[in-house]
Amino acid sequence: MPNPATTLPPLTLYGSLRWDVVEPLLPGAAGRVLEVGCGQGAVGVRLAARAAAYTGVELDADSARTAEQRLVDAGVPGTVVHGALDALPAAERFDLVCAFEVIEHIEDDAAALREWAARLRPGGTLLLSTPAWQRRYGPMDEAVGHFRRYDPAALVALLRDAGLADVGLRLYGVPLGYALEAVRNQVARRRPGLREEGSTADRTARSGRLFQPSTEAQGVAVSAATWPFRVAQRAFPRTGTGLVAWGRATS
Repeated sequence: MPNPATTLPPLTLYGSLRWDVVEPLLPGAAGRVLEVGCGQGAVGVRLAARAAAYTGVELDADSARTAEQRLVDAGVPGTVVHGALDALPAAERFDLVCAFEVIEHIEDDAAALREWAARLRPGGTLLLSTPAWQRRYGPMDEAVGHFRRYDPAALVALLRDAGLADVGLRLYGVPLGYALEAVRNQVARRRPGLREEGSTADRTARSGRLFQPSTEAQGVAVSAATWPFRVAQRAFPRTGTGLVAWGRATS
């Protein structure tokens, strides 16, 4: 495992809150791991560090190149594929499939969940995150290509409809997530071009490059700034602006 003080890529503010929820859900030895929509690889390096084998797929070419380089810089083995999930061999299966902040970008979310679940070995786990509460859909959601946000009950139903068992979820982001969303929505209101430039696919590709820290110093600052909020959100698993959900493949 790489030295987290020097080689782990920096997380965003929101990403730091999310990782605090995701990390305890990961198995100590994760086996074969697939990350759908790996972005610039900040989470991918962390997953690869505990996996027997890591594969990330990413539609945005610039982000895929960054993710690949970050694996190299961290000294962690892994593969990043620029393309969609069907670029992988059809028979390839994984112990853990992750999709963080991806499902909200996909118009046919039910089909995507079935496709991800089909990539699991029997007993494997699908782990995902997404913005919470459709009533909170705002200008920044539109600007980054979100089709929707998710109410908890709706997401649980989708996971079960995809054939997954032992479905669970928790919310996160109290209280910092509310402040971050307010700022982001204000930015989107003041810059209408963010919502108007390009197709939904273009805005989705751009979303993975927004608000991304790139230096070790920025990562240290994010970790320090979010620490009290990470501790605080642990006491409120049923409240927040983001959802983390999971389910297990039975066959």
